[in-house]
Amino acid sequence: MVADAGTTFLSEFKSAYPMLESRRYRDLQVGRALKKADLVVVHEWNAPEIIAEIGSFRKQRPIFRLLFHDTHHRAVTSANSQSRIDLSGYDAVLAYGASLRDLYLENGWHRNAWSWHEAADTRVFRPLTSLKKLYDVVWIGNWGDDERTEELEEFLIQPIRELCLNAVVYGVRYPSSARRALAEAGIKYGGWLPNFRVPEIFARASVTVHVPRRPYVERLPGIPTIRPFEALACGIPLVSAPWRDVEELFRKDEDLLFAKNGPDMTAKLAALLDHPDLANDISRSGRQRIEQLHTCAHRVDALFEILDNLPSRLNGRRIRIPEFGEMGLSRASSSVPAPPPQL
Repeated sequence: MVADAGTTFLSEFKSAYPMLESRRYRDLQVGRALKKADLVVVHEWNAPEIIAEIGSFRKQRPIFRLLFHDTHHRAVTSANSQSRIDLSGYDAVLAYGASLRDLYLENGWHRNAWSWHEAADTRVFRPLTSLKKLYDVVWIGNWGDDERTEELEEFLIQPIRELCLNAVVYGVRYPSSARRALAEAGIKYGGWLPNFRVPEIFARASVTVHVPRRPYVERLPGIPTIRPFEALACGIPLVSAPWRDVEELFRKDEDLLFAKNGPDMTAKLAALLDHPDLANDISRSGRQRIEQLHTCAHRVDALFEILDNLPSRLNGRRIRIPEFGEMGLSRASSSVPAPPPQL
């Protein structure tokens, strides 16, 4: 990110998220890093040896809760490597969907696995109604890995081309062939975008599109990734390519629209752009759904419910269960507005 965009965004990130601190390291000294921790969440993107080392330290010193957070499809696309990850020192797995949670339980990867969906930080992701519209359609997402190349052509590029829309796309790992396809359809490519600037970009467009990656559609139903949560929180009408909302996260045709295929996507985009009342109804309902069920404050509540239901012993040794207030979090403070991002 620094190579592409310099370092200015680092200070802007601090303004957008004043309570978060990021530390870079070459050699992680686990004992020093975790000695004051009450709760540790380790993401699955970490190297397996780091995951195992933290788990081993936790076994020796069971003074904090240790959770493994999985927000990817590797459990189905690379199950062999996933099964080799040592989670024996972890209290539980946080999986961002029931279908992924069930894999952990069914495969015996961990005995405690919980569904913990993505959400929107509504202090940052919110409607910015004062900004002027510049585009008909915006899409924010990475191209790479050929996991949705055909879908992007069908549900994004072709509808925009047919309707002659003014559109922009943001993201990384776009090969020359992808950039050429965008250019031929008259779509502007905006490159990498800091996530805290997403609300500004959504505010400058009339509608957005969600195109999930193929592994989620085919093998992990009910996991839309974070993009729909953030888009709906920003109050922009959303049309999604097909995915099975088996957990009923959203209300079909109320919070967002689903397109069955490319022609249907074209028709639904045209309907939203041609009928402002319909677009307003969809955006209002989507924003309401986020506020009612899918904010980060809701996930904080869910996290502490999970902690309350975990066993109090590890390998025969009693471990301390942190309380709400000990971590500087509470149901009251979790929704306190943060300063607006630097746009």
